[in-house]
Amino acid sequence: MRDHTPLPNLSTLKDQARRLRTRLEANGNTIGHSKALELIAAQYGFNDWNTLHAALGNRPGPESLGPGSRVNGAYLGQPFAGRIVGIQALTSAPGHYRVAVDLDEAVDVVTFDSFSAFRKRINGTIGRDGSSRERTSNGRPQLELSWS
Repeated sequence: MRDHTPLPNLSTLKDQARRLRTRLEANGNTIGHSKALELIAAQYGFNDWNTLHAALGNRPGPESLGPGSRVNGAYLGQPFAGRIVGIQALTSAPGHYRVAVDLDEAVDVVTFDSFSAFRKRINGTIGRDGSSRERTSNGRPQLELSWS
């Protein structure tokens, strides 16, 4: 039975299967890549790799994001475009993800006219909807992401 632990993205799962094969081969147990994929699927509570793969494609949310994924959004109210450089499902807060985004162009995170503070990389925690729980003084999420 599946426990609904957030799933990594497809490339992470395939990498886990490659590492499993390598580790088993180092201990004298040779398995094929398809067997390694089946074992990874079982670890996440799925009957087989095809079922796990289908679950990845059918779910909305940041689970489909991985390093290199393009995103748009706003940070402290400033619009941006960029790419994900890191994402991690938080086991301590199911449905939430720690993300690191490299922005195409730096954004000014200060609203005062007298000085500026530009950021090229931002880190934050988002929920399945792409918004952070933390809010600015006007109630808007500090970080808002959107993807396709």
